[in-house]
Parts: sequence; structure tokens; C-alpha cells
Amino acid sequence: MKNFNNPTYKRTATTVSLIRYHLVFCPKYRRKIFLIPGVEEAFKKHVTERCNELGVDILAMECHIDHVHMFVDAPPQLSIPEIVRNIKGCTSHTLREEFEELSRARRLWSRSYFVSTAGRVSEATIQAYIETQKTRG
Repeated sequence: MKNFNNPTYKRTATTVSLIRYHLVFCPKYRRKIFLIPGVEEAFKKHVTERCNELGVDILAMECHIDHVHMFVDAPPQLSIPEIVRNIKGCTSHTLREEFEELSRARRLWSRSYFVSTAGRVSEATIQAYIETQKTRG
């Protein structure tokens, strides 16, 4: 996991970005899946692999008994729904294959999630920057 106190801007041929999201999502019916031995470790392993494939940096990730918190740094080409769908999709499939207790569930994750943006600059700083653009020489 990357150090989130020292941001690294993502660069492509045409963009420079720093896009960070706080994500929270739950298993369907708030099942306490992370009490099952090995599920948390397997979840983190699969999420890390998938995020690496997508170019999403995991800054922090913690599992509670019935929900997950993630803080990620994403490339601008990926939308929030794409990121969440990829994480939920790959883990739903692999965890239900790996763990007998989860194999009978038709769906592992609820459809809903929470997302909040986070960055190094406050809204007031951005507003002041935009307002001063005409006065800059």
C-alpha cells in the first residue's frame, strides 16, 4: 500500500491527476463474512491483484466483520462504478469458489456502496485559486 500522506500524481501522455476515493461496501444482508477464517486475507489479496491490474493504488484497506473500508488513488480513465464493480465482481467470484461457507450465496455483495472524494486541497483553496485566475499576470 502506498503512503497517502505523500501523494504521487498519476501521469499519462495527456493527463496528470490525483484522484482519491474513500469507498465503503457491505456483503449482502450484512453477512458477517469476515469472521470466517481466511476470508479477510483472501479478500485483500484478490483486491490488491485486481487493483494492480486496473492501475488503482490502495492507500488503505480494512475489513470489519460486515463491511470494507478502502482508500484508493485512481486513474482518471476509471469511473467510480467501474472500480467498485471490478472489486466486488472479482472477489465475489473467487471468495465463493474458495470458501464453502460462501459458495451457497447467490450474491456476495450488496448493490450499494458509499463513496467520498478526498484530496490534498480544500474546497476553499480551489475556490480562491479559480477566483484569482483573472487577476494573475
